[in-house]
Amino acid sequence: MKRCEWALATPLEQKYHDREWGVPIHDDRLLFEFLILEGAQAGLSWSTILKKRNGYRKAFDNFDSEKIARYSKKKVAALLSNPQIIRNRLKVNAAITNARVFLDIQAAFGSFDTYIWQFVDGSPIQNSWKKMAQIPPHTSKSDAMSKDLKNRGFKFVGATICYAFMQAVGMVNDHTVDCFRYNEIKHFLNP
Repeated sequence: MKRCEWALATPLEQKYHDREWGVPIHDDRLLFEFLILEGAQAGLSWSTILKKRNGYRKAFDNFDSEKIARYSKKKVAALLSNPQIIRNRLKVNAAITNARVFLDIQAAFGSFDTYIWQFVDGSPIQNSWKKMAQIPPHTSKSDAMSKDLKNRGFKFVGATICYAFMQAVGMVNDHTVDCFRYNEIKHFLNP
């Protein structure tokens, strides 16, 4: 089976590519998880984050935004000594700040899903890239998402992080056209 080039590096990346990457997500908890993980990736490889994903789920109460929003200094200290996650104070504090803003957005829009999918008018963008090199690091839509998230108080949500988030949660189909998942995702988007 032909896959996107990035998915060939490790079995973990291949599994993630084959089962999750690009599938539209509308579950608020899972959207929050991906937003935090994409921010944690800043300056690192996605394989590093995938290896630590279960550790993140345990350490961050399965990405329960209400619990994370109430984390104490003691909990932050515990997180910063936890080798199962990226022990970066700015990223840990950002997760807590982001949980609080996430809850504000849910209250204002009814769900984070309603808010975040507005950046693609509620429908995934179907791209048709022939090579990975053609895929942009960000777009005008990820730029707009980044700007709005930052204005609301989110941290670690630059345009490139937002575009990676959009790819991960299926807001865009960036599988290359020769990848077996390209048509599966395309069909999923347009049955």
